[in-house]
Amino acid sequence: MAKLKNEPQLLKKALEVAENYAKNRGYSGFSTTDSAKDKTECLYRLLVNDQLIQPLAIDQENGVNMKHKLALWIARQLPKDHPLLK
Repeated sequence: MAKLKNEPQLLKKALEVAENYAKNRGYSGFSTTDSAKDKTECLYRLLVNDQLIQPLAIDQENGVNMKHKLALWIARQLPKDHPLLK
């Protein structure tokens, strides 16, 4: 798994976009007591369920790989000239 350039910033953007997507689907939102790990896993599973991203192999489902998968997803959604991709 090759690390992306600006991966932490891409992950932050991915979580923001995925959370907006979840709210548009009717999810009430996350509470302030929800951990980042739970939020990441919930949004990852939502995007997999809606077939917006390819699921990880069962033995590779962990926080690090889910974060990387979300960062890859948003990197493909952003325009080519976006500052996070440079």
